[in-house]
Amino acid sequence: MRYAGLTLFILSMAMLLPAQDTQDGPKNEKARKTYQEGLTYARQHRIEQALDDFKKADKQDDNHCLACQKLMVQYATDLRDWKTAEAAAREWAGQAQGNKDTAIAHYELGMVLLRQAVQKQKTEMFQRSHDEFSQALSAVANFPQAVFADGQALAFLKQDDAAKAQFEKFVKMKPEGDVDRQRAMRYLSQSELARARMAPPFAVTTLDGQRVSLDDLKGKVVLLDFWATWCGPCREALPHMKSIAKKFQGQPFVVLSVSLDQSEDTWKEFIAKNEMTWLHYRDGGFEGRLSKLFGVEAIPQTFTIDADGVLQDEHIGDASMEGKLKKLIARAQELKAASSF
Repeated sequence: MRYAGLTLFILSMAMLLPAQDTQDGPKNEKARKTYQEGLTYARQHRIEQALDDFKKADKQDDNHCLACQKLMVQYATDLRDWKTAEAAAREWAGQAQGNKDTAIAHYELGMVLLRQAVQKQKTEMFQRSHDEFSQALSAVANFPQAVFADGQALAFLKQDDAAKAQFEKFVKMKPEGDVDRQRAMRYLSQSELARARMAPPFAVTTLDGQRVSLDDLKGKVVLLDFWATWCGPCREALPHMKSIAKKFQGQPFVVLSVSLDQSEDTWKEFIAKNEMTWLHYRDGGFEGRLSKLFGVEAIPQTFTIDADGVLQDEHIGDASMEGKLKKLIARAQELKAASSF
């Protein structure tokens, strides 16, 4: 997973490819041509080539191409090219007009620094990310994503009281049932989780009509299984998955299979025919919401999430999976017993 499962993913503001006639695009004729080539590469998911073209277009436009800078932040972050991402975000912040654009630019710069800080575990970078979120909130105080991200930065700085204050503020900004609000509530009760390798929060409606939220499953071990009916290795792994579901039935353990099938009928028929009696959700492909959230690029792929919501990524073929699940479930049982006193 690109960011080791951190909740930073869910808080990133979606940056869609700008329209070809966007006012933020380059003004220079050569830059416009290069920019359009970059958009073509981006649509083909050739992000390294796209990033190169956006960098070139921005240079050709005398570093005034705001659309280029936004996309440079996005793709450089995906590639962990922190130098490019930070430079582009600073250019963006330097050109931002008005409070809203200024707030977004500083938030995105803060996110680049925070992600980089998590990877490198550098206190100085956590402080710099906090400074950027503070600037974003100075421009727009009612900015939930910046409030939450600032809470995380402060948590990594071990400033737990200040972090809790931000999470409390975020909770008041969001309605009940919101998955990010649920996550903030957990951080309020267990501040150390804000520094942990947490699985990103999500909620889905399963095949049988249940609304399943990851944070509603706290106290249980969750096995998140990405697969598809058209995937040969997934079908080969099915007996193992059925064995695991049966073996740990009735224990604090949940299997949620996430299908990349596009055909709903094919998906439903396969599940019924093969008596797959656990929870199911259809994501529709690698561009699906959960697939992108967890950075899934190949299947089968599974993620084991412990009772605290801390993530471990696994593969179905791993012979040690059942042993690891036993240990995690045993710990979940101990936590449940301890909480009953």
